[in-house]
Amino acid sequence: MSQFYFSHIVLFQSTFTVLLLALSIQVQLRMGVFSFAGAGFYGLGSYGAAIFVIRYGFSSFAAIAAIMIICGLIGFLLALLVQRLNGLYLAMATVSFDLIITVVAHNGGTLTGASVGLFGALAFPQLTIGHIIAITVLVVALLALSERGRLGRRIDAVREDPELASSMGVNVSRYRISSFVISGFIGALGGAINVLLRTTVAPESIGFPLVVLGLTIIIVGGGRSWLGIVIGAIIFTWLPYYLEIVGQYQAIVYGIIVAIAAVYVPGGIYGTVLDLIRKSKAKRLAGVAGEKETGGTAEELDLAQTGEKA
Repeated sequence: MSQFYFSHIVLFQSTFTVLLLALSIQVQLRMGVFSFAGAGFYGLGSYGAAIFVIRYGFSSFAAIAAIMIICGLIGFLLALLVQRLNGLYLAMATVSFDLIITVVAHNGGTLTGASVGLFGALAFPQLTIGHIIAITVLVVALLALSERGRLGRRIDAVREDPELASSMGVNVSRYRISSFVISGFIGALGGAINVLLRTTVAPESIGFPLVVLGLTIIIVGGGRSWLGIVIGAIIFTWLPYYLEIVGQYQAIVYGIIVAIAAVYVPGGIYGTVLDLIRKSKAKRLAGVAGEKETGGTAEELDLAQTGEKA
């Protein structure tokens, strides 16, 4: 087991950073905000942490905390800027935000390393797999709590029917703004961890490809819950590795798998499994109710026959 871990350590690390990327997008979609700003925050987190470490000598955790705060503030300002947009218009605006981050990285001169990128983001203490697991588990636990109880019901109401939620006294605007701030925190966290593990970042590693990856994870894994995102992150971190056996046809096979999943598993893997469990429970309950009705009818017939004999 240890040999397998050390020979695939990059994939294990990538699983957690990709999970944080997908969560930064999913948390907004779950609140009914059709936004992909999380990919931009991931890129900002990568470059911001690298700049803090290389240019200013920040420690690992100081760089992560600083860029998370900055991205949270940027998320708040972005939310105010696009608060009147919805649907596809909002999606396009946030994709533009992601592309702007890439353009700034390309043209940032010595600060961002221009087209070459930044190298040597070595900071202490060095992040271990234990640190990454602990941070990711904390983020997932907080998001899981947000799916339950009163807060979970409010978020569902804001997503499904904002007008009705507003009429019930829910501040829909506050939830929309908070989704951008939370997305900024999580996206920056994932990007910062990624660059501190890899020690390098370039414009090609951020931008629109991150949107595609995050959205693919959400569609295939299931966007209803954090559990679907975990499933999707594991699949699409490890799938390219196992598809190496098909050589030059890797991209084709990858695309076919994604297309099949999108068509035949529209609710994602988690959503489909959840629906099957619910249908199974419903059938079981219906069967129990039918048995009770049959038993009741038999007892009534016995009583009627007894009465006739008497």
